[in-house]
Amino acid sequence: MSGGLLEGKRVLVTGVVSEASIAFHVARIAQEQGAQVVLSSFGRALRVTEAVAGLLPDKAPVVPLDVTSADDLEGLADRVGAHVDGLDGVVHSIAFAPPSALGGAFLETSWPDAATALRVSAFSFKDLVTACLPLLADDAAVVGLDFDASLAWPGYDWMGVSKAALESITRYLALYLGERRIRANLVAAGMVRTLAARSLPDADRLEGIWRTRPPLPWDVNDPVPTAKACALLLSDWLPATTGEVLHVDGGLHAVMV
Repeated sequence: MSGGLLEGKRVLVTGVVSEASIAFHVARIAQEQGAQVVLSSFGRALRVTEAVAGLLPDKAPVVPLDVTSADDLEGLADRVGAHVDGLDGVVHSIAFAPPSALGGAFLETSWPDAATALRVSAFSFKDLVTACLPLLADDAAVVGLDFDASLAWPGYDWMGVSKAALESITRYLALYLGERRIRANLVAAGMVRTLAARSLPDADRLEGIWRTRPPLPWDVNDPVPTAKACALLLSDWLPATTGEVLHVDGGLHAVMV
């Protein structure tokens, strides 16, 4: 698309595992708005991501990345650099918690399982960004996907703690990347029926909250509003915004009803 919001941008998008994922729609909208997109995936999901990449307007290359692997992180810039000559944006859409860290067993969760949730879902944002630094242009933007961590959500447990850590990490990224004019922000999405969200033990209860309580109508099957917000943060239209959590949740975070 000529003259789009992201015309000429080069963007790495993680976490595309299905056509229903928020990350898929971020990649799709980025391409429609003029960006060149590279995807990452790992393990058994790699082939799935490669297949889903073919559903984008332009099939995007997929590079392997396990954010818990030091070797993968060390080689990421070279692998991405084989497809683009730099990066103007990075999208972090990576989260995982063992079943024992979800579903209401918060008090019984072991440290190793909590640590896994924190490492994959929060610390990996820092690791991903630093791995991409050799490619990141000045005035680039890094964007992560969040779920409002100001409240304790039923069954969300150590993933909720991880999202709180993710929000803090984003503020520190904003602090330390600011001298390069690299912006770091999050989009806190409402409940969207992605593959990951449907696997949550209390998914039906959370969906019920979003079907009835936001002041604006909220469609749990529509990831596009969240993806559009990510595209906006990747663009040049918010050049002085960093360390921010942009809520895209129908306004639920702002009201008590």
